[in-house]
Amino acid sequence: MTDYSILSLAKNALNGQAGWAPAWRKPDPKPAYDVVIVGGGGHGLATAHYLAKHHGITNVAVLEKNLIGSGNVGRNTTLVRSNYMLDRTLPFYEHSLKLWEGLSHDLNYNVMFSSRGIINLAHSPGQLDVFRRRANSMLLNGVKAKILGTDQIAEKVPALDVSNAARFPILGGLYQARGGTARHDAVAWGFARSADRRGVDIIEQCEVTGFLKKDGRVVGVSTSRGEIRAKKTAIVVAGSSSHVLKQAGLNNLPIESHVLQAFVSEGLKPVLDVAITFGAGHLYISQSDKGGLVFGGDLDGYNSYAQRGNLPIAEDVATMLLAMFPAFAKVRMLRSWGGVMDMSMDGQPIIDIGPVPGLYINCGWCYEGFKATPASGHTFAWTIANDAPHELNAPFSLSRFQTGYVLDEKGRGPFPGHH
Repeated sequence: MTDYSILSLAKNALNGQAGWAPAWRKPDPKPAYDVVIVGGGGHGLATAHYLAKHHGITNVAVLEKNLIGSGNVGRNTTLVRSNYMLDRTLPFYEHSLKLWEGLSHDLNYNVMFSSRGIINLAHSPGQLDVFRRRANSMLLNGVKAKILGTDQIAEKVPALDVSNAARFPILGGLYQARGGTARHDAVAWGFARSADRRGVDIIEQCEVTGFLKKDGRVVGVSTSRGEIRAKKTAIVVAGSSSHVLKQAGLNNLPIESHVLQAFVSEGLKPVLDVAITFGAGHLYISQSDKGGLVFGGDLDGYNSYAQRGNLPIAEDVATMLLAMFPAFAKVRMLRSWGGVMDMSMDGQPIIDIGPVPGLYINCGWCYEGFKATPASGHTFAWTIANDAPHELNAPFSLSRFQTGYVLDEKGRGPFPGHH
């Protein structure tokens, strides 16, 4: 397969870029595989990559009902961070951040990861105390964190309104210097290319329509391109989890599907070189390499499988954006899009061996999906290969909702929309 080395780049620069091979093949599905992964988003492709690379399992098919990159992996605000508080969640996201830091080298593909830093703004003494607590938890787990004062934030983000006249005065913030962004499309392409070159079949426009069972065990799937048998079937389809898993007999998963919108402005000169989250509401923003302000906020609030949003959310996030950055008032919105997320009851994912033999599930990612892509794929591949959870995803079991041992990072109770 094509090697994106400096020599390849130089050679193709001289021949009109005519020498590049396709990044991945377009195979027809085989009758049977060792593992079938349903879902060709970032997490599904990452799972295939790590199955092949770390476990030597290459007789794998990734089934995607549309095209690679057409789902949530291409519809997000690209933030990457590990500034969590709980002892059972922080190590997982820190592991993901460490994988991000070496991912371009691992894939031999530039995913444009940028450690530009992320600041969570605090607008009240109580909120600042909560951030101090989170920072201390991070430090106790070996993850660097720093509390910034107002003057330090003003120095890092000159465009931010830090005056006492601001509607929501800024009293400080939690800063993680290693956080940042990555290019979502490149992440999908890089994982797809790496999995393909290791022998994985990536089968696009192949929708799963049912599950094949024998003696109570899942032994494959029915698809729009015929039946495909598998020793192990892994489901990682984000907001479609409830719909797909219902066909396997799982009718009461503790998740809901919601739309999450994202927005991008016209291109501007560099004005924001860190990522910012608004503490008096739900808004997160960074500036892309092309100059657009990329930002998002709350869920649309209603259950939906549609990849589109509504104007009230657009108005809501714009209002919060201008509360922080009044100078952006005349910036024009370029476009918006929506992704379908599966929100769990405690705001954290489910990565587990399914309750039906032969089935493995990865769902419930809420707002956490993109930043967790490498760790999700790494630990899910481990779980599939070893029929046991990795130590980092063991807390994300489905059974926690029965035992009450939930991972309520925000302390908001069993309400998916609140997380």
